[in-house]
Amino acid sequence: MNVLKIIEDLKIYRTQIDQAIVSLEGLARRRGPKRGRPPKWLSGEKPARKRVFSEATKKKMAAAQKKRWAAARKQKQAEA
Repeated sequence: MNVLKIIEDLKIYRTQIDQAIVSLEGLARRRGPKRGRPPKWLSGEKPARKRVFSEATKKKMAAAQKKRWAAARKQKQAEA
């Protein structure tokens, strides 16, 4: 039984195991934070243009939203 040969083989095996551990740790770190769909700009698609509204349109939208809020408040008070 050649002890020196066994030691050399074990050192080679240890090196292979260390490399495998490093590779798996790298995979584990890369997997963690990625969840969901990536943003469109990251996948190469151009983002949608921001819509611009005139002041008159903004006032109409605000009035309509206030009307919806008032209706919701009224319905909530009727239920209570």
